[in-house]
Amino acid sequence: MGMNWNRGVLLSAWTIFVGLALTAGQVADLGRDGVGITVEAEPEVVDVGRDFLVTVTTVSPKGLEARLPDLRDRFKGFQVAEDFSEEPVVDAEGKTTLVTRWSLRPEPLAKRYRLAPFVVTTAEGSSFYTAPVVFNPPARREAVTGAMEIHPKRDFPSLSWRLVGIGAGILALVVLAVALIVFIVRKIRMMVRIHRMSPIERAMYELDVLLKKGLPGRGFYKDFYIELTMVVRRYIERRHEVRAPNLTTDEFLRAAESNPAFTREAIAELREFLQSADMVKFAGVEATPEMADAATSRAKVYLKTDATAFGNGRNQEAGK
Repeated sequence: MGMNWNRGVLLSAWTIFVGLALTAGQVADLGRDGVGITVEAEPEVVDVGRDFLVTVTTVSPKGLEARLPDLRDRFKGFQVAEDFSEEPVVDAEGKTTLVTRWSLRPEPLAKRYRLAPFVVTTAEGSSFYTAPVVFNPPARREAVTGAMEIHPKRDFPSLSWRLVGIGAGILALVVLAVALIVFIVRKIRMMVRIHRMSPIERAMYELDVLLKKGLPGRGFYKDFYIELTMVVRRYIERRHEVRAPNLTTDEFLRAAESNPAFTREAIAELREFLQSADMVKFAGVEATPEMADAATSRAKVYLKTDATAFGNGRNQEAGK
């Protein structure tokens, strides 16, 4: 039995070796042991620009049904587009014919195009290897030699409107990016400059920003009085360390009366200024442009008077 097995192995190896020399110009015969297997290819030479059609026909004698494996992974140098198997046909002598068609897409850079060996099994339990089928590859292209022949003025395409549009879009994006960077840098510089201001400088800056909004001229008196009193309260917080923005008017005045930094005259000015503002903010008093101008003047007078009394230079509390 060992001799028969060795002989069968040698015979299979010889078949595979011989099969390497086969090319499927039209038909390759892979049949053996009574089983007929033919492979037909169209076109005769692989063309990477079109599908490659392979037809595998299996003819099994009566009582000896041959089974083929899935050949999808056996095609080398191709991508399988689709496959189709016809219904088996049994003739009068009992032979069974099975036709399977494969539509393949050649890979342009493949080194070879072939159908690798595969195992055929029969209903009796016997099996054998087929020989590989090597398909005719495309003809080699001649190597390009010599210098490049090009005339810059004649061979380069003219500038298209599409290219002009792309360039303009890129330029617009660059301009927007630069403008955004400049805006951010200026914003940061302004914040740093404001932070370094003394309390009176920062208060006068905030008051100037408020007046440029023109709130009274648009009828927003309540908003104007809220922001005006906050300018004064923030100044007092930075200069005298009194949490003025977080206190009601009465709470703030009580805190100011117990603080030696505030004189009686200063407390009286603050009381009149803040209470008149509260009448507009909370009591519903209708303000007028003259009232808004008067409130602004009182705020300026208090700020300048307080700054003069305690020194108008920058101190260590500047910018809080």
